[in-house]
Amino acid sequence: MNKHSSYVPKGLYPFKTILIISLSLIVVISFYLISSIRTESFIWHFFVKFPNVIGLIGDFFPPDWSYLEQVWPKLFETIHMAIIATTIAVIISIPFSLLTANNVTTTTWIYQFMRFLLNITRTIPDIILAVVFVGLFGIGAFSGIIALIIFAIGILVKLMSEVIETIDMNPTEAIRASGGNGLQTISFAIVPQVLPQFISFSLYVFEINIRASLVLGLVGAGGIGQLLNKEINFMNYPAVSTIIIIVFAVVVVIDYISGKLREGLV
Repeated sequence: MNKHSSYVPKGLYPFKTILIISLSLIVVISFYLISSIRTESFIWHFFVKFPNVIGLIGDFFPPDWSYLEQVWPKLFETIHMAIIATTIAVIISIPFSLLTANNVTTTTWIYQFMRFLLNITRTIPDIILAVVFVGLFGIGAFSGIIALIIFAIGILVKLMSEVIETIDMNPTEAIRASGGNGLQTISFAIVPQVLPQFISFSLYVFEINIRASLVLGLVGAGGIGQLLNKEINFMNYPAVSTIIIIVFAVVVVIDYISGKLREGLV
């Protein structure tokens, strides 16, 4: 009996694992409490102020449907911004994706420089880009489009370079061995392998740009977000409710169509 009992595990996890988990929980909880105290923000504040939230939500209803005629032009401007930004970003991302793929770009310094440049681009939030370009080019859709282009390039190049790095290199080596140049190698060996994913990622970035353009409008970068920000400042909550409902419906429709298209490609 004693011989068999020595093989019975004392717990589901070994002592070292339990100790690490316990210490991790203590550290996380400690940082949470310190952060809450420093910011004077506690979870129960939500429940204390919840009646105010209910009262504010009541101000949003019923929506002001007569405001629709002012929503449509800005909504279409938002969609146009996303289309322009995505199209330009896709075109620019094609050579950048090749330059940031280590199995295509054999020159080390070019590869490292492009990776460094794209890493910097991805670290800058889209709303910061919008603020900068609004300061440079003024309030309007053009500033938002430039911000969306840079934002989309960072996402597309990251996704596509990783796909290119996983392709089968045998067709590439075969074309090079038969005397094909770099352009022929890209056209007939690389593009056919990554084209479905590239189109899928482009549609995905278009969805992101639609959402991002809504936020950029809050800092004056055009689109329906600019109209939303104006009505919030005027406390015209029925109009705000109308804008939110229309935007929600349009984003859901675009996401659904884009999702179906991506499912058919991949």
